[in-house]
Amino acid sequence: MILFGLPRSAHRACLYWLTNNSPRGLAMPVWTKSNVGPDLERFSEETRNLLKEDVYDDTRVEAFWRFHGRLGREVLKHPVIIANPFTHWFERGEFNQEQAREFVVQFSVFSNEFLVAQLRKMLNADSLEEMRASKEILANEIGVTFNGKAGSDDELGDLDGTVNGGTFRFRAAHFELLMRMAGYLELTFKDLGKRKFGSESTLFFCDELIRLYGSEHYATAAAASFAVENWAAAGFWDELVHGWKIFKERECPDLPLAFFSWHAKIEANHAQHTRAELEEFCFTNDVDQDAFIRDANEMLDGVHEFWRGLGEMTDE
Repeated sequence: MILFGLPRSAHRACLYWLTNNSPRGLAMPVWTKSNVGPDLERFSEETRNLLKEDVYDDTRVEAFWRFHGRLGREVLKHPVIIANPFTHWFERGEFNQEQAREFVVQFSVFSNEFLVAQLRKMLNADSLEEMRASKEILANEIGVTFNGKAGSDDELGDLDGTVNGGTFRFRAAHFELLMRMAGYLELTFKDLGKRKFGSESTLFFCDELIRLYGSEHYATAAAASFAVENWAAAGFWDELVHGWKIFKERECPDLPLAFFSWHAKIEANHAQHTRAELEEFCFTNDVDQDAFIRDANEMLDGVHEFWRGLGEMTDE
């Protein structure tokens, strides 16, 4: 499920790309095609090729640079990105069986509702390229493996590449990975995934995903995508994996962790597709920066509410 997270090294690279383009008390340099130099490598392959071919003019390039400076200052400092008390607690692995079950149930609702948001994002795309980028994520979520060269797994496929030419496997669907884990916690298919099992905070988050990430206004969807990927860049998947490993050793030695451990790896590819979408959007549209930043922060507020609700477990 996307949303959700890059491997920590890739996350840090993504954040570096954004935050190191912000001024630190100095005048920001003008970044044009003629002086972009080594920073060209921070773009997706698609954007690099277009820059080399002179498709984008200097005004677009400079505007993109300056906009990312604002994002670093006004979005990337959101509390859910810089400090998440729940995942810090979860990483210690001190949760009990009941808390583990409730966590999996809420995540299963989120996992299924994300499919709705991703489908809407795909249908509301502004171009064929944007639609295909959304299809990559959606198809992988439901069990189409990436057809690439890195980190191949017999059942789950590759960590990179494209779903074009990939293989569909029911067992590779992200929800089924979570369901197999849930079985070891005495949960069944009937206990998982339905909206009726979602807490108020989980459903608020899911509805914000559908409203913003799946918005019919693609500018809003692009802002929400940016927010979601940088939430993932905070490294929360790694924190969750660490906590589950401690719980597994203490409570359930046979507990399969593929849902979480695979997400900690696979999201680098999801982020690559989202990054390409964002670059194309910024280079081919007159972006309302204030609206973009507002929408991104509203999406992060939804994420924050999800974790806040899960955090109520720590008080029980």
